[in-house]
Amino acid sequence: MKLARFTIPGDAQSEIRSGIVEGDTIREFSGDLFGSCTLTGQSFELKDVRLHAPLSPKHIIGIGKNFVDTGVEKPAIPDMPILFFKPLTTVVGPEDTVLLPRGTDEIKFESELAVIIGKEAKNITPAQADEVIFGYTVTNDFGALNYFHPEGHWTIGKSYDTFCPLGPVIETEFDYRNARIQASVNEVAKQDAMMERIITPIDVMISYISGFMTLQPGDVILTGTPAGADMVRDGDVVDCFIEGIGHLRNTVKAQ
Repeated sequence: MKLARFTIPGDAQSEIRSGIVEGDTIREFSGDLFGSCTLTGQSFELKDVRLHAPLSPKHIIGIGKNFVDTGVEKPAIPDMPILFFKPLTTVVGPEDTVLLPRGTDEIKFESELAVIIGKEAKNITPAQADEVIFGYTVTNDFGALNYFHPEGHWTIGKSYDTFCPLGPVIETEFDYRNARIQASVNEVAKQDAMMERIITPIDVMISYISGFMTLQPGDVILTGTPAGADMVRDGDVVDCFIEGIGHLRNTVKAQ
C-alpha cells in the first residue's frame, strides 16, 4: 500500500491531507497513520494535488559510510556504526527546493532508502526488526561537507534546513533486501546499486539503534548511500529512484 500526504492547490485552508495512492488516484483518509484510519470517501486525481513529505517524522537517524562499490570486498559489520541525527527542519517533500547554505557553493547528495518505524522498540534483536517496520520511502540525505568537523562529527553539515527530502510515498509492502537505489543529476546517471552492497544490514542497524534509544512510531532511519553520490550546485536537479517505491526530485538553489 502506498501512503502519501498532499494538499490541493487553490484550497483556501491549505491543509495537509493523507491518502492511499492507487494508480493515478489518491483516496483520502483521516486518523492516525500508525493507528486507526478511516477513508473519508473523497478521491482526487494525482495530477490535481501537490505531494508533500509522506510523514512528519519523530526522529531522523542516519548512518554513514555504509555501502561498498561493486567488486569491492565488504568489511565486517562494525561494532559501532557511524550514526548521526538530522533535525526535523531538514524535511521537505517531492519537488521542494533544497537550499545551499549561504557561503557554500556545493553540497553532496545521497540517494537512500529510508525505513519508517511503526512500533515502539527497545533492545530488540535483528530477527525482530521486521516486526517494527511500518514502511519505506525514498530520501536524499544532503550534506555540506565544508561543515563536517575535522575531528569527525557531521552534525552541522547534515542539519541545514531542507537537507532531508522524503517521498513521494510510504510503501508498506516492499522487500528492502532487494532494493535497487538509483540517482541522476540533470538527467545524468550517478548511482545504481542493489542493497546487497550494504555493510551494516537494516535489521542489524535497527537492533543496534534500539539498544541506545527507544524507537518510536514515526522515527525515520536513513540506511546509507551506494557509490556515486556526488557534489551538486545551484540549479542542479537531483532525481532519486527506488524501484517499487517511487521517484523523488528536488532542485538545488542558492539563497
